[in-house]
Amino acid sequence: MDRKAYTAELAGLRELRTGITAAEKAVAAAQKELDKLSTLRARRVAGLAGYEGAKADAVAKASGLSVGDVVRIAPLLDPTPAAVRAPKADDQAAAAAPAPAPVAAPVAEPAVAVAPALTRPAPVVEQPAPAAPMTEAPTEVEDQAAVVEQPVPAAPAAAPVVSAVPVAPVAAAPRPVLEAGPRELPTLPEGPAGARFEAVTTGLVSKRPNFTQQARATVFLDAAAGVLAVRDQTVRLDLGARTPGEILDAVLATAPGTERIYITAGAPWHDGAERYSTLKDAVAAWLNTPSERWTTAVGSGRDKLAGHFVHQRQPVGRYAPATAPDSGTTEIRSMGEWFDPDGADVVTCRQAFTLLWQALRRHWDDAVLMGSPSQTGRDLWSRTVPTTGKWAGGYPVLSEELRGLLHATGGQGRTELILPPRVPEQLPALVEYDRTFAYAKHLWKSPVGTPRRITAAAFASMTEAEQTKALMSCSHWNVRVTVPAGWNHVGLLPAPVTGDRAWIYPSEPGATFTTWAGGAEVHLALSNHLAPWKVEILGGLLFEDGKPLDEWGKRLKAAWADLTNLSRIHGDERQRQAAYLASRAVRSVLLFGLGGFAQRPRLVSGTTPLGEALPAGVEILGQDGEVVTWQRQAGFSRDPYAHPEWAAYVWSGARAALLDMKYRQGKEVIGYAGALHAKPGTVVYFGTDGIALTERQPWPYRGEPGDYLLKGHLTGPVEHPTSQEQYLKLRGLGRAELAQTGADQ
Repeated sequence: MDRKAYTAELAGLRELRTGITAAEKAVAAAQKELDKLSTLRARRVAGLAGYEGAKADAVAKASGLSVGDVVRIAPLLDPTPAAVRAPKADDQAAAAAPAPAPVAAPVAEPAVAVAPALTRPAPVVEQPAPAAPMTEAPTEVEDQAAVVEQPVPAAPAAAPVVSAVPVAPVAAAPRPVLEAGPRELPTLPEGPAGARFEAVTTGLVSKRPNFTQQARATVFLDAAAGVLAVRDQTVRLDLGARTPGEILDAVLATAPGTERIYITAGAPWHDGAERYSTLKDAVAAWLNTPSERWTTAVGSGRDKLAGHFVHQRQPVGRYAPATAPDSGTTEIRSMGEWFDPDGADVVTCRQAFTLLWQALRRHWDDAVLMGSPSQTGRDLWSRTVPTTGKWAGGYPVLSEELRGLLHATGGQGRTELILPPRVPEQLPALVEYDRTFAYAKHLWKSPVGTPRRITAAAFASMTEAEQTKALMSCSHWNVRVTVPAGWNHVGLLPAPVTGDRAWIYPSEPGATFTTWAGGAEVHLALSNHLAPWKVEILGGLLFEDGKPLDEWGKRLKAAWADLTNLSRIHGDERQRQAAYLASRAVRSVLLFGLGGFAQRPRLVSGTTPLGEALPAGVEILGQDGEVVTWQRQAGFSRDPYAHPEWAAYVWSGARAALLDMKYRQGKEVIGYAGALHAKPGTVVYFGTDGIALTERQPWPYRGEPGDYLLKGHLTGPVEHPTSQEQYLKLRGLGRAELAQTGADQ
């Protein structure tokens, strides 16, 4: 090829690019129109269910849907006779019920693979002798695994058992039953159905955006004092009865064109809350206060936000002029989404937002503060998607089945109150440690691409080194766990239970349970310095190790460090407070941005005029004389930024670090911190990124992400809290006491 041909080819590529761009826009416009028409069709189908003589087959023919689709939208149109439906339901219930255990002959357990003990030397930290005998401490060097036993494959032909070290026989004793009722977690199915758990969603990729976010005109309102901060001035407003309509009228009369109002103090949505049975009902009623001039916004644009978001403390109201509902939306939001103002005045809150934007702009040329930290975090991340290398085209989104599995099996932060007799009735003190900017420490490595399914047999066939590498890689494991004999410390792995808690952490010696856990936690259970737990691998998902969050995390950490330093050294008290609040906002951007990747099934809320048919499957939140407010689960959306594998991996690493965290100087480990490095019986509470104990710990604080900061110290004796609410009250007292005494770390 000569230069002339090369130049001609480049020109041809440019023409092709232009054509592709135009086609993509046409497809996007067509998809938008299709979504709009499909939504309208679903509404009309649901409305037809209100007619007594409606027939599913007639509705299906008219709408172009199948009868099954019609019934899913409007269950009232189910043509199945009631007499048939009842036995069918009984049959399904019987099929779902566990079969009785056979008594005539023993049944072999399913094939499992026992993970190798990943031993390491005990850290050089002065600790008293444990109150109960422990399993002999491991003596191998860290990361040098010892093969303890291999499973016998569930096959007709017996396979030899390999054992490099003697293994004590395990007595066949009944397994202890967990105190709370166990909850069955999903597993990876066999056959063709299982293939969907090793797949990605076709045509759904997390790409770098090709547009620049547009900033919205934003003001800050102290609804208690009636003071509005707009640009560089403050204005006192008459807010009347503080209904949404009166707030909008007052603000827009002073600051025309305002698109977003942050309430910094006053919480008007709690006005008259005593008249309602729940705080959520009160908030819903306030959001839907009738107004002649304002109506609920129906949404438009990329976010497709519609209606209000009902939340007890951080609701979002979206309004449009009643006479021109398509002319634009104005939001009323809570400042608490970003940070707790903690008494800061409205000017300081606005200055915090300014400092936040300036700090982010130093690391993103096109940074824009969106409505929430979650939206902002996701948008900033999207602008770090690589333009070169393997993932230059974006990161693929996992199949809906796999996302559902991760949603059901990947818990978030550990919240646990440890009760007597595991801790004293009278606490000698209550000492709180909080991990600074904790999640930022766990973003350097994350799973990418399509996972590889690892069966128990496949794990058993690996070499010892391969097993160790798999457990230390980005992975998610279905395991059966047994707490070792003599264990007298806190639990290490989560067990699923029914009820509000969802997860508990068994620690009774001999307790056995089946669960899912991330590689970080499984590795810790096998390698902790006290006694390795028995972990049987039932199956798992092994991802490629990647760095999709690393650049995002580095930039956010840099912005956080800038603001944290400014909050310490600035000469003006207001600026110091504003910088501190801005640093807390960066934390929220990371925390909620990460949660946004989890992409839980959507909870959609909306309103319907009183008397009209409600959409199918809704939960009514409340109603007044005009509208009914409702919400419903909308399942998983085709979200190009849905990556629950990233959130689950970071959460797993953070839970493991609550138990055992290394202090490093370069590559050298110079110390340890975490619950397992405190005396048995001294840990009182775990709270996502912090723990409370009965005594101080010699853990250094360097001000780096992940470090344990002494946050509170309440001098004892202290009556042990019996609930989380009681603990939070004691925690507040401990923080106040530490602030008053100015105790050193």
